[in-house]
Amino acid sequence: MRVLLVEDDNMIGQSLRQALAENGLTVDWVKDGVLAQDALAQGGYAAVLLDLGLPRRSGLEVLRRARQDGDRTPMLVLTARDGVDDRVEGLDVGADDYLVKPFEMRELLARMRAIVRRVGGHAQSTIGTAQTQLDLSSRELTHAGASILLSAKEFRLMHALLERPGAILSRTQLEERLYGWGEEVSSNAVEVLIHGVRRKLGADVIRNVRGLGWRVSKDAS
Repeated sequence: MRVLLVEDDNMIGQSLRQALAENGLTVDWVKDGVLAQDALAQGGYAAVLLDLGLPRRSGLEVLRRARQDGDRTPMLVLTARDGVDDRVEGLDVGADDYLVKPFEMRELLARMRAIVRRVGGHAQSTIGTAQTQLDLSSRELTHAGASILLSAKEFRLMHALLERPGAILSRTQLEERLYGWGEEVSSNAVEVLIHGVRRKLGADVIRNVRGLGWRVSKDAS
């Protein structure tokens, strides 16, 4: 899952980016409201973690403009402002949820999963097929009844493929889900990752559609 982190405090931003990456997320980090708006215009984010007190353009203004432009990306506001009026204003402008600093990382991850599920129409945290399921809260992959250990990037890959079983994802789409800004990506990185997952799950779970990309069949076995 690719998320946009909008936070101008270097210490908080570094800590959040590291913690999110350790939990299998791909993170793009910007430090002001103008850069946040530019990043949102490019699209492709499953969720946005948005501070309110930003340089150049406030988080509320970023949120307001995004919703006015029809952007429905789930947005979780992170702020030190704990007054009821501040929370009400943020929610009324279009935030999906609101978390006051300081907070526990477990709660942040749970709230983020909840808003992503809500927007995507998923009631539970498990996605996948009859034979292959991925629990987004525990990061556990189960295939044919067996629990499979995944690395962080393998988790991101299977999250992308199992989110919409049957849908074909191109190399570019997978790279966008797997790698953040500034990460060097080798020409065969996706193939190497898929090869590693196939060794764990079997060669037929992730299928190549020649010239188009890869998919997990809805009836994967």
